[in-house]
Amino acid sequence: GSATAIALIYPELKGKLNGHAVRVPALNASLTDCVFELNRATTVEEVNALFEAAAQGPLAGILGFENRPLVSSDYARDTRSSIVDGLSTMVTDGTLLKVYAWYDNEMGYACRMVDLACHLEAQGL
Repeated sequence: GSATAIALIYPELKGKLNGHAVRVPALNASLTDCVFELNRATTVEEVNALFEAAAQGPLAGILGFENRPLVSSDYARDTRSSIVDGLSTMVTDGTLLKVYAWYDNEMGYACRMVDLACHLEAQGL
């Protein structure tokens, strides 16, 4: 599932995170529920600021960050791979972090395949 995919992208997280995707009653939107045990204390504000900076910076167009109270149908046809639901971020005892991220089951994946094809074409492959 999504937790396994995250560990493939970030091998240093293998064995350190778990999560599951929740199918919701909308045509294409799903929700990933990730829980992390951190090495140092943090706050909801710090975590959300980091996700928001990544979404506006190096991961723009791939990662999204949302602070509005949206519902599953609002994420249908979103081209980003994942959109962090900032209103749902939770920190317990400073080091237990829970993050929800929404995604459109097909749209984000299809867009990443187009990105890959464009990258390969630009490399002359």
